[in-house]
Amino acid sequence: MARLSRLTLAGYPHHVIQRGNNGQAIFATQEDHRYWLDLLRDNARKYFVAVHAYVLMENHVHILATPQTVDGLPQMMQAIGRSYVRYFNAARGRTGTLWEGRYRSTVLQAQSHLLDCMAYIDLNPVRSGLVESPAAYAWSSHGHYLGRKVDKCISPHALFWAMGNTPFAREAAYAKLVREGLSDAQLVELTDATLKGWVLGDAEFKAQLAKQTSRRLSKGKAGRPAAPLKTSQ
Repeated sequence: MARLSRLTLAGYPHHVIQRGNNGQAIFATQEDHRYWLDLLRDNARKYFVAVHAYVLMENHVHILATPQTVDGLPQMMQAIGRSYVRYFNAARGRTGTLWEGRYRSTVLQAQSHLLDCMAYIDLNPVRSGLVESPAAYAWSSHGHYLGRKVDKCISPHALFWAMGNTPFAREAAYAKLVREGLSDAQLVELTDATLKGWVLGDAEFKAQLAKQTSRRLSKGKAGRPAAPLKTSQ
């Protein structure tokens, strides 16, 4: 069966996962993390992509972002991917691929899924057993939303601004959302939609998107069963 084309639409939030080839580490030092974040900041600006959240794990990254143009997100990811591989290989005297093929992504309905996706991203290091609290993890955007640092990569979504009338109110409301966490069903839903490329939203939202693309937006009839997905990613 032909691989489903990746869906990218301007003006809608996208959840992106990029993984290391065969699960290999893509970050080993603090400099690795900083270099990748510099690439994210610079290329998000260059290609007009608003980055709402991110987390850098040892062997994969998550990004939540809204591109202003249909080509902005793939151009940003391609630029980051190529530049980072050159840096990573040169620093270690290695050659060859680093990424597990193309990045995976899904378009999601902001009103019902964007804040949950932010919490999903922030809680990734906790689910993986790296820290007890997302605030203790250095390589995510969580600290920005707690008011603990100014992250130049981040452009908060309007739904975050609507969480309170003051910075303190917004920070407290978002911290509460993350503390409450997500259900197992939400974790599976967010992971499954992103890895398989299905739109995450209600029927009305999918009907709206169907007017803009001929690509299939939802899972069709059952075929070959898919391998189980890990919700810790």
